[in-house]
Amino acid sequence: RLLEDEEEEAEVGWQEKLFSQFEVDLYLNESACQTPLDRQYHEEIQKLEKAGGRKNSRIFTYTDHDRFTNLEELCQKVTDSEHEVPSYLAERMANVRRRRQDRRPVEASSLKSKIITWEPSEEFIKNNHVINTPVQTMYIMGDLGPYGKLGRREYEHVLCTIKVDGNGVITVKPDFTGTKGPYRIELDGEKREVWEYTIENVSAQVQPEEEEREQRMFRDLYSRHRDYLNGLVGSEFEMPLPGTLRLFVNGEIVSAQGYEYDNLYVHFFLDLPNHQWSSPQFQHLSGVTQTCATKTVGWDKVAYFCYPFTVEMFYTQENEGVLPQWPVLYFEVLSLDFWQRYRVEGYGSLVLPASPGVHELTIPTWRPVELGTVAEMRRFFIGGSPELEDLTYIRIPSTFKGKHLSRFGFRTETTGSVTFRLHCLQQSRAFLENSALRQRMQSVLDRLGGFSQQSSVYNVLEAFQRARRRMQEARESLPQDLISTSASSV
Repeated sequence: RLLEDEEEEAEVGWQEKLFSQFEVDLYLNESACQTPLDRQYHEEIQKLEKAGGRKNSRIFTYTDHDRFTNLEELCQKVTDSEHEVPSYLAERMANVRRRRQDRRPVEASSLKSKIITWEPSEEFIKNNHVINTPVQTMYIMGDLGPYGKLGRREYEHVLCTIKVDGNGVITVKPDFTGTKGPYRIELDGEKREVWEYTIENVSAQVQPEEEEREQRMFRDLYSRHRDYLNGLVGSEFEMPLPGTLRLFVNGEIVSAQGYEYDNLYVHFFLDLPNHQWSSPQFQHLSGVTQTCATKTVGWDKVAYFCYPFTVEMFYTQENEGVLPQWPVLYFEVLSLDFWQRYRVEGYGSLVLPASPGVHELTIPTWRPVELGTVAEMRRFFIGGSPELEDLTYIRIPSTFKGKHLSRFGFRTETTGSVTFRLHCLQQSRAFLENSALRQRMQSVLDRLGGFSQQSSVYNVLEAFQRARRRMQEARESLPQDLISTSASSV
């Protein structure tokens, strides 16, 4: 206190009760004690009076079970404005008491019968609409009344709030003073009084032996928990053979957008290159999504499938000089109306990503069309449209053996697009951090350091081959005398 030389220092423990002058005057009268806690305080105050009175003067505490913590704390305002009107949310949240944990464990039979509460009561809503973490609260208070007039409630001020939740997190507000200056409280009255106070942590420091014993206990706990997790997961993982790559794809057909008709579904299958890739016998490499009605999002009609699928493949290298070809996902989008008429809405293909990780790809599609209005009227009235007999014709037909693929005369129309989300995982011995594998470099997998860089290397080699073919064609088209002259001059 700046105006009068009056100082007080008190050491307070967790949930330690220090009575104020108001509480002493209140609980001395036995007729004012109504609850068991009041009667307990009455006995404690009587013992204090016999021992010579309380040692504290202005500093006192409210523990977790006091009336201030349970009742008057709800009436506190958010700000110090005199004209503050609590909002609807503040009024509703004021009734939430995370401190009261009177719930009894629900038996399994009643839990199964009451999964949904169809008519919740008001008390049920108050106790369940927030995360109910148990919290214990303690307030360190200060009686800042005039000298000689202690015990008046209007002069009580909160100096420090300490909260401990069920997870062991301790919250002190305001924080310990430390190197900062003391906190100030200004009172408006006949005399403008200014009080200053500091908060320090005077808990006994942990002895080195106890700290080491605690750390050893934590290490033992963590090691037991690690052994428990290892027992659940297991340590015997199947490793692929040398020169073999295992590829997992956890995919999802997210949505289809921009198509003419409604009630869409997607049929897809995965094509594995021959003599390079294989899959387990139980693995299904094809699937059909559910029929999904579209909704208007912006300018497009979008059908959200969220259809998951999982595929597992193995790549076995036979010739070191041959780069691997990646599997291709072929798909077609169809529509089905109320009269069970289906129409082909679009075809598309997707080369699986060569790098591991998450990939979200939107693939545009097309569909075959016929000239004239008869085909479109047939498509509208009775359903059906030109279809592909072989879905690999979307990219490169499986029966194609030539050098140049020509689709001249084949008429198509651009339709919508399909969005895929692919989570790719790769497993190979080439990924092991082993110096022996890096030194030997027996296969293309080892030289490339895995398939994470496969796409870039493959593109570079493909561009080099194209440039080499162009140079050979240009050389063959030149006259022989010009070639011999240039050769002699060089």
